[in-house]
Amino acid sequence: METVTYTVRPGNTLYAIAQFFGTTVKKIAQANGLSCPYTIYPGQELILPIEQIQSPRYYVVRPGDTIVGIADRYGLEIENILALNNLEDPNIIYPGQILRLTK
Repeated sequence: METVTYTVRPGNTLYAIAQFFGTTVKKIAQANGLSCPYTIYPGQELILPIEQIQSPRYYVVRPGDTIVGIADRYGLEIENILALNNLEDPNIIYPGQILRLTK
């Protein structure tokens, strides 16, 4: 199981985050020591336990990531990642950015 760090944004719910990243509220709560009722707030960093699949649909950019590195890691074409995310410059991505990797 892989983990990623996600920064909560205004309007996020734990359920929506879990659905988006393909995990469960319970797993996120356990990974972060949250107790019921699960309260999260904008700016809070959460560790998300994610089952790693061959080519995930989404990827959260980490410090030091590049489009080339992400494409190599998952055996994807750079051009496809750029097109799926409407990116013109492959050199401009930032930590915490969510990239779509597959359709």
